[in-house]
Amino acid sequence: MYRNNVIMRIIVSNRCVGCGACSTISPEVFEISGNSAIANQTKISGHEESCIDAALNCPVNAIKIDEY
Repeated sequence: MYRNNVIMRIIVSNRCVGCGACSTISPEVFEISGNSAIANQTKISGHEESCIDAALNCPVNAIKIDEY
């Protein structure tokens, strides 16, 4: 389980090639639009673990996760 009282923010960099790995792992948060992924920031809560998995499995390391 993700840590309580920590808010996660996801940034998809311009290195994204739109392969769809993130949207397969965490379809609630990520979607592919054209040649890039988009992270819906309002859907992260409750899906933090799958977002981390998506970032770890990104083949071009385009997903950055910030906490605050």
